[in-house]
Amino acid sequence: MSKFLYTAKNITTGESSGGEMEAKDEKSLAQSLREQGMLLTSHREVEEKKSINVKFFDRFSTVPLKEKMVFTRNLAVMVSSGLTLSRAIHNLSIQTQNKRFKTVLNSVYDDVQSGKTLAEGLSRFPSVFDELFVNMVSVGELSGNIEEILDILALQLEKENDLSSKVKGALIYPAVIIVAMVGISILMLTYILPKITGVFKDMDVKLPATTLFIMAISDFLRNHAIASISLSVGVIVGVKIFAGTVAGKRFFSMLYLRLPIVGNIVIKVNCARFARIYSSLLKSGVPVVTALGIVSKTIGNVYYKDVLEEAIAEVQKGTELSKVINKYPHIFPILVPQIIEVGEETGKTELVLRRLAEFYEEEVSQITKNMSSIIEPVLMLVIGGGVGFFAVAMLQPMYSVLDNIK
Repeated sequence: MSKFLYTAKNITTGESSGGEMEAKDEKSLAQSLREQGMLLTSHREVEEKKSINVKFFDRFSTVPLKEKMVFTRNLAVMVSSGLTLSRAIHNLSIQTQNKRFKTVLNSVYDDVQSGKTLAEGLSRFPSVFDELFVNMVSVGELSGNIEEILDILALQLEKENDLSSKVKGALIYPAVIIVAMVGISILMLTYILPKITGVFKDMDVKLPATTLFIMAISDFLRNHAIASISLSVGVIVGVKIFAGTVAGKRFFSMLYLRLPIVGNIVIKVNCARFARIYSSLLKSGVPVVTALGIVSKTIGNVYYKDVLEEAIAEVQKGTELSKVINKYPHIFPILVPQIIEVGEETGKTELVLRRLAEFYEEEVSQITKNMSSIIEPVLMLVIGGGVGFFAVAMLQPMYSVLDNIK
């Protein structure tokens, strides 16, 4: 069996679409499409991926989303203005200030110049251009509407960048407060506290458990500084490694969904991304099953992946996507399957999904604007609790000393 990228026209409506399909040969491909009510207009066999010369570190280093967004938008403008792909990529590689991205674009330029498609050149850098990007470009090249596809991709990246910027911006304030709190705590435990506890040790006073606990932490940090740093680094590395495992991904995916405040944002962000990406793929002419497969690999949360993988199997059997998603109200709010159902009934799934994405993006925007006012009281309670615990632990022995003096 061989894989083919194809474009076809609907026999009834005359609408063009494209995608990827496995078939024995060109004749089998045309026959399979005809059974689906489609007429094959063009096709290209996908070569099996062989040893691709991608440097080791290229698989782990990436390029900022903003860089890719600007590149895609500028590439769309240049191509629509009449420049060839190779010349447009060359111009953009000269303009970019990011050295890593410049190297990638130069490599893509060489590939295009040697006769490869843009999608083939981009696919050599999976850490920079994900499956969504490569597949949409591939469909655009095959169907001949690469300018329109690049415009859709640019809009997709702009919305994604805007969404992630709002979420990150909302988390900066609590992150700064927590880091400052941890830093001050370490400073007090290693430099200030020993001067106070030294007085208690010289006196024959029975110290309460809270004071002994704080003194033990202080002594450990002072006497085992290297071990403390090593332990902290080990915990961070261990958590990172665990987060990369199957069990770790499931644990953190569930944790993010169940955390107060954060869980609501995670659900809305994932729903917005699902609707935006799926809508973009459908608009590009990618078949439903293929589009769901790409979305499932693009969304990070494991539980959304599971639902979409189930949806692929069910849609292939003839089940409507809205019915599958409707079974998971804890991650897909009731509005999502209802909107998709309307799209399925009216034949305007791409349009209603785009509006759904805009709705959830606006929801996230409103939540992140109010996030500081929501988190601030919680942080104050946590800081107040920590200060109160420390104060009680230090004041209790002082009262005991005063009692002994009396």
